[in-house]
Amino acid sequence: MRAERTPLALRATVFLVLVCLSLVAADSWHSWNARAIQFREATVSTANYSRLLAQHADDTITAADTILVDLVERIEVDGSGPQALQRLHRLLVTHAWELPSLHGIFVYDEQGRWLVNSLRQAMPGNVNNADREYFIFHREHRDRGPHIGLAIQSRATGEWVIPVSRRIERPDGVFAGVALTTINMNYFKKYYTSVDIGPDGMIIFAHENGNLLLRLPFNDAQIGMDMSKSPLFEHLSKNRSGNAIFTAVSDGVERVYSYRHLQRYPLVVAAAQSKKEVLAEWRANTFLHSGGVALLVIMLGVLGARLIRQIQWRAQAEAKVMASEQQLQASNRILQAYALQDGLTGLANRRGFDAGLREEFMRAMRNGRPLALIMIDADYFKQYNDTYGHPAGDACLRSIGLAIKANQNRPGDLSARYGGEEMAVLLPDTGMDGALAVAEKIRLTILGLKIAHTGSPFGVLTISAGIAACVPVRHGDTDAQLLEAADKALYLAKSGGRNRCHASVN
Repeated sequence: MRAERTPLALRATVFLVLVCLSLVAADSWHSWNARAIQFREATVSTANYSRLLAQHADDTITAADTILVDLVERIEVDGSGPQALQRLHRLLVTHAWELPSLHGIFVYDEQGRWLVNSLRQAMPGNVNNADREYFIFHREHRDRGPHIGLAIQSRATGEWVIPVSRRIERPDGVFAGVALTTINMNYFKKYYTSVDIGPDGMIIFAHENGNLLLRLPFNDAQIGMDMSKSPLFEHLSKNRSGNAIFTAVSDGVERVYSYRHLQRYPLVVAAAQSKKEVLAEWRANTFLHSGGVALLVIMLGVLGARLIRQIQWRAQAEAKVMASEQQLQASNRILQAYALQDGLTGLANRRGFDAGLREEFMRAMRNGRPLALIMIDADYFKQYNDTYGHPAGDACLRSIGLAIKANQNRPGDLSARYGGEEMAVLLPDTGMDGALAVAEKIRLTILGLKIAHTGSPFGVLTISAGIAACVPVRHGDTDAQLLEAADKALYLAKSGGRNRCHASVN
């Protein structure tokens, strides 16, 4: 009967698991596919936003630059006499009035002094713009194309503006001044605010070198901020346009970004939607249908488990008895190992060492063979603990234990943690010379670890070792005498300067 029930329970379990896994897999595939679709839609949406923003910025700057082209041509042909400047002033006022994006139009001579502008009020006589970035650029570069400068605050009105400028030259090519249009930052702010990109959405307008012109949400303090090291500009440096998902450094919000370089100017725009907002609807839908699937799986699991439990009842009872016996045996083995092993170093503990010493001493006495004992102590270990703390001290003891194990070459050798920072190595069939060689190898191994120890005059962790060896004779020597001799040798090694091995002299 038991032989028939086990395959039947197994088949029932496999069938139940397959049904539940199929339901979960189908629901997971549906949810993941819906998530991918949501991301694709968000990517398309942000790509459209970035394309729209790039076109808007391109058109706005082109309109301002078109005025500059005409203005530079007039200055270079008609000159900058009083009558010419008067005509230009009327023209500039008209242009500024016709283009709502413009904050102002200005012309400066080679010294940075105002020649004419689009302002209706009189020009301040003491204003000089020779220190502006765009003026310095044109004075030092012969490039006749448009230059998009850093965002600045207008000296005329105090408003934030984006300067677009061109170089003016004399007939011989000598620098003669700068023609400038300034685009009102509020013009871009109003336009960006009209774009519905979500409460946690972001719009970025910046130079290709990472200098920020404007970011929505708007913050005056962020104008001019260097974003060249941000994840966005890592993508922009490799592609003219694209999409990416990453977390913004400024606010820690993960967003879906679409970015684009302007066609005509060294500027970039990026539109980003919060990933959390993009997936909000998907999360709500997934919660509903996944909850239904989870409920169905739970019901199937409960009913199937009850059926399988009835089938397996007898087999479980037998398995429990067998498992209890195996567990008891394993626990006994673990307890026996724990009883004889030091938990920190992995070496034998004091109890294991005492038992091993008695056993090996009696064997050496019966066989008339030598037995050696090495007692090892970490130098200045109290100072090590005081300097680096007890966790570091524990790590140090583990390193010493590993070094001792690495130099334990024979299965019959026994290494133990005798107590505190003191270790012991028991070497059957080994005389004084052999034991001294082993001790020296252990000392050099630990010295080679170069564990920093500022509380030691050696600057690194060192050990001292005492070695004793004997050929036990019946009714003569005892294991306690061997231990005492090794301990005295260790004391002499410590008192002799430490970081050394000392052999006991019988």
